[in-house]
Amino acid sequence: MTSATSPLPRPTAHRRPRLIATDLDGTLLRDDKSVSHRTITALAAAEEAGIEVFFVTGRPARWMGVVSDHVHGHGLAICANGAAVVDLHSGGKLLEVRPLERSTALEVVATLRREAPGTAFAAELTTGFNYEPDYPPFWLDPHATIASAEEFLHEEEPGLGAPMLKLLAHHPDLTPDGFLALARTAAGAHASITRSSPSALLEISGLGVSKASTLALCCAERGISADEVVAFGDMPNDIEMLSWAGRSYAMGNAHPDVVAAASGRTVANNDDGVARVIEDILGTR
Repeated sequence: MTSATSPLPRPTAHRRPRLIATDLDGTLLRDDKSVSHRTITALAAAEEAGIEVFFVTGRPARWMGVVSDHVHGHGLAICANGAAVVDLHSGGKLLEVRPLERSTALEVVATLRREAPGTAFAAELTTGFNYEPDYPPFWLDPHATIASAEEFLHEEEPGLGAPMLKLLAHHPDLTPDGFLALARTAAGAHASITRSSPSALLEISGLGVSKASTLALCCAERGISADEVVAFGDMPNDIEMLSWAGRSYAMGNAHPDVVAAASGRTVANNDDGVARVIEDILGTR
């Protein structure tokens, strides 16, 4: 990994992008979840130069306060791995939802219970977060429903429940990459399955829903091609986005599969890797 003091290689000549798409945790944010002054300055300079900046994250809209003050212009962000487009200028208002159907989620639950006994589930709905008693308390939500997945995914009448943004599955013993591979083999025909946590925690979305597919839709609405996008990421849930974008950068702390998917590499999130590339794009470093 390039050190914080070592200069990055100067990029080859590229046309200036029209849009920058960046993941948050492990990418734009430092490990303490802060946004450095250097990064704030770089984001503002990009927007001032006419380059749109999209935050593209696995986080739900309610966790976007860490960057809501740093969104300029359009104010949009892509959340929940592509399942939601939100307006951060309006406090995280949902503008578009690409849900995981509950019937599909129940199929995935049944499959993983069979193939990976001990799996515990949670669900990110547009109305909040529900989880099973054995699901690790990563995030305590006093308003959550705590019950079996079969109970909190049940619908009295199909289609009338709150839309589900993603199903989460945690295994206490499997390795993160091993659990991901197992789940994709067993249930990948029914849903999009990825991960961004260092633990064996899977994020399951509707089939075809990803950061890349929703970003592509947002770009098409603006007449922006993939070649005009620069993307940043660090974990497997970023791979499709990095592969789609015309230019992409794996962080110095990125998962090996992310490094293989990206067209370039920058330094780690704690060393302002995103800001450094933006400065090079703008010619200010």
